Amino acid sequence: MIRCIAIDDEPLALQQISKYISEIPDLELVRACQSAVEARQVLSNGDVDAMFVDINMPDLNGLDFVKSLEQPPMVVFTTAYSEYAVEGYKVDAVDYLLKPFGMEEMKKTADKLRKQYDLLNAAQVSGVDDDNAIYIKTDYKIVRIEISNIKYVEAMSEYLRIYTYDSPKAIVALLSMKKMDEHLRNHKFMRIHRSYIINLRRIKEVNRNHVSLDADTSLPIGDMYKDTFNAYIASKFLSK
Repeated sequence: MIRCIAIDDEPLALQQISKYISEIPDLELVRACQSAVEARQVLSNGDVDAMFVDINMPDLNGLDFVKSLEQPPMVVFTTAYSEYAVEGYKVDAVDYLLKPFGMEEMKKTADKLRKQYDLLNAAQVSGVDDDNAIYIKTDYKIVRIEISNIKYVEAMSEYLRIYTYDSPKAIVALLSMKKMDEHLRNHKFMRIHRSYIINLRRIKEVNRNHVSLDADTSLPIGDMYKDTFNAYIASKFLSK
């Protein structure tokens, strides 16, 4: 089931898109929001797989709202203005619905969401083998990565960049941050930000709201993850 939110400042339009979502078996409506502010709160409180976003909203329009998110879910833009279509795809939107749209257009969009959702949640990372390594599908090949050699993982929209100590180039894979976190958390890794998972064994310095892994890598600690990270550091702290 794909968990969705709908965002539109027009009550009738919001009611219509909510009705369409509720009538499609693969989709589950988590919340209908009348503003980007309300939607941001929903996103911070739980898992959302996709959002239907109206572009033309007061205060903060849909495009700027999506761009402001560190790691947005799958995005479908809705608007009455076709000139926004190109801009919509620049932020990796799965689809674009031009108002007024009907149930047939909605079903086609739902199919696109399902395909993208299946790609993101496919088993593209293996379980940990006896040598403490994982296997990742990338660029039509399978790459073996030793867990201890991973410096950090960065989320980039639907993709992940995996940085290792034996290569200057990141390994790019179509994979969800959630799935990678589940595989690494029991191997001295921790998610410190919506966009970053770090190797705790590689920490060199903690300075306010940043973690340094080496001279060239300083990553931010997100507010949602600060308490857990600080508790880990406190458990390792030596005092008199």
